[in-house]
Amino acid sequence: MATTTETDVRPGTGADDRYDRETVRAVLAAARRDGRGSLTAPEGREVCLAYGIPTPAEGLARSADEAVDLAARMGGTVVLKIVSPDILHKTEAGGVRVGVRGETDVRRAYDDIVAAAGAYDASARVHGVQIQQMVGAGQEVIVGATTDPTFGKVVVFGLGGVLVEVLHDATFRLAPVDGPTARGMLDDIAAADVLRGVRGAEPVDADAIADVIRRLSDLVADFDEIREFDLNPVFADAHGAVAADVRVVLDDEVRPPPVRYDQQEMLATMTRLMRPRSVAVIGASAEHGKIGNSVMRNLVDGGFAGEIHPVNPKADEILGRRAYASVTDIPGEVDVAVFAVPAKLVAAQVEQVGHKGIPVAVLIPSGFAEVGEVEMQEHLVATAAAHGVRLLGPNIYGYYSTHQDLCATFCTPYDVRGGVALTSQSGGIGMAILGFARTTKMGVSAIVGLGNKSDVDEDDLLTYFEADEATQCVAMHLEDLKDGRAFVETAQRVTVKKPVVVLKAGRTAMGARAAGSHTGALAGDDQVYDDILRQAGVIRAPGLKDMLEYARGLPVLPTPQGENVVIITGAGGSGVLLSDACVDNGLTLMDIPPDLDAAFRAYIPPFGAAGNPIDITGGEPPSTYESTIRLGLQDPRIHALVIGYWHTIVTPPMVFAELAARVVAEARDDGIHKPVVVSLAGDTEVEEASQYLYDRGVVAYPYTTEMPVAVLGAKYRWARSAGHLGAHDR
Repeated sequence: MATTTETDVRPGTGADDRYDRETVRAVLAAARRDGRGSLTAPEGREVCLAYGIPTPAEGLARSADEAVDLAARMGGTVVLKIVSPDILHKTEAGGVRVGVRGETDVRRAYDDIVAAAGAYDASARVHGVQIQQMVGAGQEVIVGATTDPTFGKVVVFGLGGVLVEVLHDATFRLAPVDGPTARGMLDDIAAADVLRGVRGAEPVDADAIADVIRRLSDLVADFDEIREFDLNPVFADAHGAVAADVRVVLDDEVRPPPVRYDQQEMLATMTRLMRPRSVAVIGASAEHGKIGNSVMRNLVDGGFAGEIHPVNPKADEILGRRAYASVTDIPGEVDVAVFAVPAKLVAAQVEQVGHKGIPVAVLIPSGFAEVGEVEMQEHLVATAAAHGVRLLGPNIYGYYSTHQDLCATFCTPYDVRGGVALTSQSGGIGMAILGFARTTKMGVSAIVGLGNKSDVDEDDLLTYFEADEATQCVAMHLEDLKDGRAFVETAQRVTVKKPVVVLKAGRTAMGARAAGSHTGALAGDDQVYDDILRQAGVIRAPGLKDMLEYARGLPVLPTPQGENVVIITGAGGSGVLLSDACVDNGLTLMDIPPDLDAAFRAYIPPFGAAGNPIDITGGEPPSTYESTIRLGLQDPRIHALVIGYWHTIVTPPMVFAELAARVVAEARDDGIHKPVVVSLAGDTEVEEASQYLYDRGVVAYPYTTEMPVAVLGAKYRWARSAGHLGAHDR
């Protein structure tokens, strides 16, 4: 605690990693004993000093005379702030005076602050007035931390002072962060150039700011009882960074840690779910129109090679399979139990599933938390946990595991095998996925409904898809994450090997925020999701169509070996739009060197345009397309091609599609693997041409310049985050 002794007037430290955790524990314990939910400013400074976070010299004055004495010892200009455990927002209470200098002004400011505090809250306990050395030079930034309901402790950085409230220009990371991650946050805000120095201003000391970020992230990670921690403003200049104001809010409840499973345990259970040898259908029915009948028919008609056991106490056999009165009557091992019984019967049947030793229950029934029956769902989860059963659902459409010919759902069957695994929380979205897959002929390895996610969630399935050789790409529609940290840890591991695409619903909804909290107000759910999913290496899709197209295209495109993208187009207008799309998707248009420019010009008419985009003009024969595409593929300085085709009688759509597919195939036979995407503009014939190209490993779309480039951009984002850009092609 600060006092008015000489030792109070000292600058913060700032370079010692030997954190003084005992001091922090003592400060937090004192606040708890007083029944307070926040720290006073002097206490906040003590916590900062314990973790080496630089703060201005300061002291606590309990009288105007002490204030004058402290200000004189500090020299220069000072700031005065009310110190009261009952006044959290000092400015609103009139409890702050800045730029105070000289005995008369210090004395007057002290008296005014104390009087204002009494007028604001007559019952407020006033410990005194904080006298702080004035720090005003440099750029104001905010460094803060908050406790997100999904991800836990996250650290935030942005422009400070009033700018953070006006511009909302901030970025988030999971705490704790290492030095490079903290340093990268400075480049991740829109106003990053302000920190680098503009209009002749010196750049700030980026390493000093990053050090403050790192230390604060360590602090909140070490002390879970800290709910929010604001350093705002932090003044940064070319010589360092110092936190001028500290605000600390404590948690009033201890959150139980989420239930987590060992990775190998998850993999073993999910393998039995996705590759079962024996499936029981609880509530199986011989009556058309019943969910239990639809599930049975899909399993039987889909060609599942394993055993199928209907469970129905009122039937002897269903669809040619012997029926059992209870799941415990089934002989031998059973891997999965699919439920098609009313919600009120589920818990009792899950208990029987546990007695049988079945590891996973797939719960199709609705009528649980989604309709307000939270206690019923909690009882179900507790019952399953007590009997060693993992739950998929409830409130789902079931799931598909195509490489096992498994269709455990009451919806339409699907059996086109491929490399894309898809999950969704919503049944409607699940069926949209199914329809898209069928229409586009996109082969899938799995489609899984997650519903209420009472137990099994994205972490479990990602763990399986990581190990599944049939899965090349994972796409997930989610409305929330039960355990954001577990998801990030899993995704960081998986995305190094395979792309993971996420469609996060609720993109425009703002999460709950603490009133008046800078960091809390910044932490809108979507902003946190956006930054942290990117930190995990996940590709975020802006919409359902985008998610599905990314999932379809990413396995088709080879991994790029560098950043140089070249556009070849038959129409100048398309070239402009394709260029815009490249910029929008973070792609780098190559600066064409003179020798390569001359090589392209040898194939295009004089009134065409080399450079980038390369405009071959619309009246050119097929040979011009062929020659320029081949040159783009063969030159090692070019890493990806974007082709804009224009429908003409000279080069009809299918003629173009056949030659483009052939040139790409020849290059791949020669060991040249570059991503190629095509935008086709023209009459309806371009639809057939697009599908022809897609079927042959060239991502192509009719009537759009945006989508092919968006898919290419997604591939690049994955390659960069996974560290594959420039590596040998996967």
